[in-house]
Amino acid sequence: MTHPLSLAFLTTFDVGPVEAVKIAAAAGYAMVGLRILPAAAGGEPDYPLLTDDRLLGEVKAALSDTGVTIGDIEIIRLKPENDWDLFDRFCDRCAALGARHVLVAGDDTDHARLTASFARFCDLAASRGLTADLEFMPWTAVPDLKAALTIVEAADRENGGVLVDALHYDRSSTTLEQIANLPRHRVNYVQFCDGEVPYDKSDEGLIRIARGERLFPGLGGIDMDGLARAIPDGVTISVEVPHRALAQKMDGLGRAAMAHAATMAILRGAGRT
Repeated sequence: MTHPLSLAFLTTFDVGPVEAVKIAAAAGYAMVGLRILPAAAGGEPDYPLLTDDRLLGEVKAALSDTGVTIGDIEIIRLKPENDWDLFDRFCDRCAALGARHVLVAGDDTDHARLTASFARFCDLAASRGLTADLEFMPWTAVPDLKAALTIVEAADRENGGVLVDALHYDRSSTTLEQIANLPRHRVNYVQFCDGEVPYDKSDEGLIRIARGERLFPGLGGIDMDGLARAIPDGVTISVEVPHRALAQKMDGLGRAAMAHAATMAILRGAGRT
């Protein structure tokens, strides 16, 4: 079964949301991912789409004009203390855009509290028809698939999912067998990219690569063919390939088109188109 492709926010991190929608359409993606809340405190500017109604209208018009839909919205970071009013407004914006999924990260080492927070956010998301997808990342309190699935299952919400990112699968203790054995109802979308091997294993190195030095699928050392065979049939693939050096030389459309072509080549090779 064909996998719908979504253009992840970070692949064209240097353009606004209206342009991202247009690039996704031009490059052949069915969906696009957008960011509303920063990934790290103090590391990014605020994203106007959260509060700017005029921009919201422009994005909705671009979606209508192109036929592209919203895949996922970023990013909810669950901490020991959370701004639930902000999260509520965030979910309202996601619903206004017709989004499907919300990317969730876990930054609370108290796993019982993190599980309770995830369940609470799932309830907020469910009321707007959204899934909440917990992404494991090696430098966070949810470092691998096993930890993510434990939290998601303990939260016991129908719309709770585990988000598998190719880079984080490769950099963590996660195996392809674990990915293949994930309950189907816990996999709402996955993220594809590639990465150099060997690599800097420090937290700083992992974060640097994740946010700005990923490679197009097939150009690194990650077993992308194996990953393509392990994911559920027909699941949406968010193509997330931020490369900041390349962004100095090539525009967003060029990068998005190359990422799309590389992903499709992997899927063809794995017999998944």
